[in-house]
Amino acid sequence: MAYIITDTCTKDELCVEACPTDCIHPKKDEETFEAATQLYVDPEGCIDCGACVPVCPTNSIFIVDEVPADKQEFIEKNAAHYA
Repeated sequence: MAYIITDTCTKDELCVEACPTDCIHPKKDEETFEAATQLYVDPEGCIDCGACVPVCPTNSIFIVDEVPADKQEFIEKNAAHYA
């Protein structure tokens, strides 16, 4: 998994629009969108392009190796979403 989305995500879908591989979910048209507290990067579909990072207005997306210490739990949370 190259990128992790953390709890400051506002689900604005700017990252979804920027992603060339459609690997960020759930999207507004998906059944689980309302219940989700944030969006998640699918590790299988991510091509490590980084297109999602600069468009995120809340700076919620990190390279896995650069996730802040106080946000480390979101590495597992993102992985579990796609398990």
